[in-house]
Amino acid sequence: MMSLRLPPLLVGALVVPSFVLAQDKPPTSAPVPPPDIVVLGRGLDVPPGTTAYGTVRIDRDRLTGDASGRIEDVLQDVAGLQQFRRSDSRSANPSAQGVTLRALGGNATSRALVLLDGVPQADPFFGYIPFNALVPDRLGGVRVTRGGGAGAFGAGAVAGTIELASATRADLPLVDGAAFYGSRNSEEITAAVSPDVGTGYVTASGRFERGDGFFTTPADQRGPADVRARYRDWSGSLRGVAAIDAHTELQARVLVFRDHRTLRFRGADSSSDGEDASLRLVHHGAWAIDALGYVQERNFTNQVISSTSFKLALDQRDTPSTGIGGKIELRPPVGTAHLIRIGVDARQAQGALREDAYSTVTGRITATRHAGGDTATVGAFVEDDWTLGRLILTGGARVDRWTITQGFFEERSPTGALTTNNRFANRDGVAGTGRVGAVVEATSGVKLRAAAYTGFRVPTLNELYRPFTVFPILTQANAALKLERLKGAEVGVDLTPLPGVAIGLTAFANRLGDAIANVTLTPVLRQRRNVDAIRVRGIEATAHIAHGAVALDASYAFNDAHVRASGIAAALDGKIPAQSPRHVASATLAYRPATGPTLSATLRRVGAQFEDDLETNVLPPATTLEAVATVPLTHRVAIVGRAENIFDATVVTRNAAGSIDLGTPRTLWIGVRLR
Repeated sequence: MMSLRLPPLLVGALVVPSFVLAQDKPPTSAPVPPPDIVVLGRGLDVPPGTTAYGTVRIDRDRLTGDASGRIEDVLQDVAGLQQFRRSDSRSANPSAQGVTLRALGGNATSRALVLLDGVPQADPFFGYIPFNALVPDRLGGVRVTRGGGAGAFGAGAVAGTIELASATRADLPLVDGAAFYGSRNSEEITAAVSPDVGTGYVTASGRFERGDGFFTTPADQRGPADVRARYRDWSGSLRGVAAIDAHTELQARVLVFRDHRTLRFRGADSSSDGEDASLRLVHHGAWAIDALGYVQERNFTNQVISSTSFKLALDQRDTPSTGIGGKIELRPPVGTAHLIRIGVDARQAQGALREDAYSTVTGRITATRHAGGDTATVGAFVEDDWTLGRLILTGGARVDRWTITQGFFEERSPTGALTTNNRFANRDGVAGTGRVGAVVEATSGVKLRAAAYTGFRVPTLNELYRPFTVFPILTQANAALKLERLKGAEVGVDLTPLPGVAIGLTAFANRLGDAIANVTLTPVLRQRRNVDAIRVRGIEATAHIAHGAVALDASYAFNDAHVRASGIAAALDGKIPAQSPRHVASATLAYRPATGPTLSATLRRVGAQFEDDLETNVLPPATTLEAVATVPLTHRVAIVGRAENIFDATVVTRNAAGSIDLGTPRTLWIGVRLR
């Protein structure tokens, strides 16, 4: 008979504390078996063939040691990873927070699949990532796969996959918290408590932040309607992990968040909020199992102010959406040479918008709109990682059935009369994708890898049905959009010439067919359209050098991206996709001794890029430097100083025919951390 008991604290790098499987007392003549140690709060082991796709890992020390305290800024350590705009989640419009990799940009939707413990994080309606709700202190690490196709991740990973893993029991002290005060009356408070409960543990955490913000408008363009980019948001998370037996655990999570921001003009307010819940069963036995189910409720509001009259032009007052999905993955016991993954996954998104258009002369409503629909994917996959000595072969295939249904667009006059009533035909289809890769240890310090892959993405409800205005430009939706389809290949080498030195080089070629772009039709009108393709060739380099307490991590990406277009979009042919820099680099130098003060500094460089599809407006290159210093006062309490954009570099985030928005200026923080 088996039973679980909680042992004393086990000191170790991976398990603090752990849970021991105890047997009934054996006969005195029999030896006592050693305990089995279970690490709670993680998923299944990473397959051995993962490195064939050129992954990059960010550890917990880096996640919790960034000057801004924001996950989107830490992710920029992976050169080539970017949001649609250069603003972070304090001053950007939430709907512009799409994430992409390898210059496969063109609009604000995420082309990278962002997962938290296997759960997709993209907003079900818009496709943006709620970065303010993804607190670095709650995470144990991040793995970024640039390219790689869909595979077992699920549909939507056309540019790559960003896997966020929650902090495990090993990462979490009983009590953890921090309080910071910064420039422009900024405040940031985080707190977490993680007690052991029964056969597992519970983590309750929260973050609140606010700030008076900065002027995104340059001084020479400010008018009486310009205001600071104020922000105020909070999130709360409850995560519980319980061991069912020596190899099985149940993980549950609830997340609630609220986010309010003002962008540029008085009254240009936006908000986003969400309630997420997930339940996950992980079994590490001979038949490994990962079963996951989740539900997401989200909403978004946004008020658009005219840049000429400075009056309300559009009130996007309600955009409720729901995401429901799940995944089951099985790993049957087939011997040590093979790791086979078999599974199914599904995701459904449904949502609608309600908005009112206003006359910027009279201030009265001119039209009321209601639009929305449903999208869904259901897929099955199989993958095999085959280890042959120093050679690992990996490959897999998946098939997905996708649907786009219940699409509609209604517009009513101020009197309530129905002036437009579009009901769009339901669509469905089947998409087959696959990927193959190989990695070989040529010598003790040289690994060679190669991979080829395909993927696809269903248009978001936002792209299909929601028009939007960044005054004075109106961008129309397009209910007839086709799926985006990726084909890609890459080769790379990973070198470890000396202890503590690791260098990675990757050359790649990606083609995103039927890429969705915001295509200019007139100077004040754009529409979402499928262009023939976005083709990108590039080189990525990473380096890690560590000696004692000193470590340097650097990353560089060169992307040669061009649009292939014909027909109504022919003017875009050969041009660089909007918001896609050719050069991106990042480097972090850190001094982290076992005891005493720690220091780190991060230098980032983003090259010039175009604001729009016609290459008429340029965002100049920008270089920023940030630093963090931590001085322990006691074993559990430390003073922390943080500095963003130390030299107050000008970072242009938007350029609409000379109308400029700016990114975060120099920002200084002082705070205390309890751990």
